[in-house]
Amino acid sequence: MAVPTLLATTTQNETFGGVTYHIEGELVPVLHIELTSVGIYFEHHILLWKDPAVQVELKPMKGALKRVLAGMPVFMTGARGPGRIAFSRDGAGHVFGLHLTPGAAVDVREHQFLAATNNVDFTFTRVRGAANMLLGGTGFFIDTFSCPSQDGILWLHGYGNVFEVELKPGEQIDIEPGGWIYKERTVEMQTIFQRLTTGIFGGAGQIFWNRFTGPGKIALQSMYLHLETGE
Repeated sequence: MAVPTLLATTTQNETFGGVTYHIEGELVPVLHIELTSVGIYFEHHILLWKDPAVQVELKPMKGALKRVLAGMPVFMTGARGPGRIAFSRDGAGHVFGLHLTPGAAVDVREHQFLAATNNVDFTFTRVRGAANMLLGGTGFFIDTFSCPSQDGILWLHGYGNVFEVELKPGEQIDIEPGGWIYKERTVEMQTIFQRLTTGIFGGAGQIFWNRFTGPGKIALQSMYLHLETGE
């Protein structure tokens, strides 16, 4: 079985998709982006600082009515350069960037998105299944990010540290439903339910997990934080 490995916790002078970025800080990391002609979008509450020349504006999202009915925000925030801008989430964790080439797409668990370049498209779907291994739940939302025609970058945040594993065709791994961050779209996911019994007292319990089947990459986080879902 493939074993998840720790991703790098810092990045310096990484350039891709028209922007250069840096990730610094061990406990609550900061994503620092140098903007030129390519803009970005992000969740508004994560903005830490910016150059005065950087323009910040609301960015309407596709499928506005569907998002309202799901209790999710209709707008995200956009920024365009030239200039520098930085983001940080209020929580100990690990920030990393995914370099997406034309035709690439990934599924991201809700509450993990940090920012993306404007050439990355976004949509979302509701998945019925476990929200928490021990407590169960009715489901959660998965965000899908894709690059139809140009290179782009997607930045994600994981709680604790982030590990990545690449599954071969047919290879599987079971992950606590709150533990995974993203998967490539070639990776299949199903929710597994297991009833547990204790032989001594005759009691019973149940656990849930998500089973992933390759081929493709998956990232998981070492710290489980049970946030409210988009339900």
